[in-house]
Amino acid sequence: MATLRTSKVAHLVSMLEVTAEPGLTNKQLFLTNYDLKPVEPARRQWGPWNFVGFWIADAFNINTWMIASSMIISGLSWWQAWICVWLGYFIAGAFICSTGRIGAVYHIPFPVVSRASFGIWGSLWPVFNRAAMACIWYGVQSYIGGTCVYLMIRSIWPSFDTLHNSLPASSGTNTRDFLSFFLFWLCSLPAIWFPVHKIRHLFTVKSFIVPPAGIAFFIWAIVKAHGLGPIVHQPSTISGGELGWGIIKGIMSSIANFATLIVNDPDFSRFAAKPRDALWSQFFTIPCAFAFTSFVGIIVSSSSTVIFDEPIWSPLTLLGKFLDTGDSGTRAGVFFIAFAFALAQLGTNIAANSVSAGTDMTALLPRYLNIRRGGYICAAIGLAMCPWNLLSTSNNFTTYLSAYSVFLSSIAGVIICDYYWVRKGYYQIKDLYSGRKTDPYYYGVGASWRAYVSYICGILINIVGFVGAIGRPVPLGAQYIYNLNFFCGFIVSAGVYYLLCWAWPIPAVSEHWHEVGDEITEVSLAYGDSRGSDVESGSATGSGHGSFKGGVYSSEAVAPSKGIKEF
Repeated sequence: MATLRTSKVAHLVSMLEVTAEPGLTNKQLFLTNYDLKPVEPARRQWGPWNFVGFWIADAFNINTWMIASSMIISGLSWWQAWICVWLGYFIAGAFICSTGRIGAVYHIPFPVVSRASFGIWGSLWPVFNRAAMACIWYGVQSYIGGTCVYLMIRSIWPSFDTLHNSLPASSGTNTRDFLSFFLFWLCSLPAIWFPVHKIRHLFTVKSFIVPPAGIAFFIWAIVKAHGLGPIVHQPSTISGGELGWGIIKGIMSSIANFATLIVNDPDFSRFAAKPRDALWSQFFTIPCAFAFTSFVGIIVSSSSTVIFDEPIWSPLTLLGKFLDTGDSGTRAGVFFIAFAFALAQLGTNIAANSVSAGTDMTALLPRYLNIRRGGYICAAIGLAMCPWNLLSTSNNFTTYLSAYSVFLSSIAGVIICDYYWVRKGYYQIKDLYSGRKTDPYYYGVGASWRAYVSYICGILINIVGFVGAIGRPVPLGAQYIYNLNFFCGFIVSAGVYYLLCWAWPIPAVSEHWHEVGDEITEVSLAYGDSRGSDVESGSATGSGHGSFKGGVYSSEAVAPSKGIKEF
């Protein structure tokens, strides 16, 4: 009987396994599956206009609006807040292109990219860190989307606003808001089903529907405020050093909005048809699209001071104020704007959180998880958490964003330094999927101590200031450092990593710039024994211009490349 039960359990477990390449060892089955392998040419379907549409669609979301509005709440004038937005998103765009190029050249996702610097098994912590953050952010975005649903329902049935509350005060929410949140969460589930290379169509649709709704809201707010004059003539409410640090915090909040996308842009850029398709299209679209959305948010938030004698940082709260005093025409306008914002939240949640968490969870347990299953796990965690607590005030919101940057900036610093300054663009693709101790990314113990020391140093520089941000007394200098949290974490982690790799060299690096990803069309990851040493050493099928021999790229099948050394 025990044997029968064991066989049934084994059968059930085997049914949960995802499709994998034949011939993989048990160790490799915990390192790769179809969603983690380099993207083959047939799925490289993202051109430059797909990236433009992606970022335009992503820019029009409530989160971007709220970040810009929070700058007004903190005391900046509209033009000071807009300068912060332009600077912050230009810097974020540069970081995005830096990590995105890795995915566009080698067609691998963030979890595999992180193996080069953190090690085959050492990469699991950064991946887990990123997955946990994505799950939390999924819940936050879903709760914001639930507010859109609340406005839509209230526009049709005004009595929904007074729905009886059966939840205790300790829950932090009420029946009406939780029901709206649940409806948005439930309606989001079908979108998780589609593969990444096909969801680009969702962003195309979103980029046509959402911007007109945002512009309509913009015009509506100006009309209610009796023109732009009363809005733009509002001065900043802070001055001196407080104003200077307010501007810096505004810039850092814009960068923090991209903290997650900076590290996981390879999850999308790997589907680029050519590396340049993911370069300029992202670099220019990000600041332009996000600056435009932020401008709308800044003006609308400023208009609330004129209309209601109080600054309102959330556009959804402002729409609710419109409903309080509006007629049937107002209700119709609020419904369609709220619908567009709900679509915006859906697209952003899928792009920035569901796909990212799904890819990361795939790397944590590739034998049993793929992007689709990981996306649904992310949605379940987003439902189980209490995202409304993070959105109770603009201070809570910006504090969470800053904490987010502390951890992810250190990861980004190590990865970018490793690729651009240490390895100079050179990866041995097959070895990124190998669990053999002799391979270069195993680092002897499966993890790179250099990367972890650098990562911890990047966190430590900010940790005292973070304690101060949550209300504990700390030295003023620590607070100033924390105001620059992303830069401090990135610079310290990247600098320490470079110095450690200089003092204790690592294998498989190049003396000169040497990207070889475009030569790879198909990669067979199985060690195998029928093809002898070529397979064992890490060969990959190229486009006819070169191949991998002995773990080193060569321009001819038998001649090793020059310039490959230890760093």
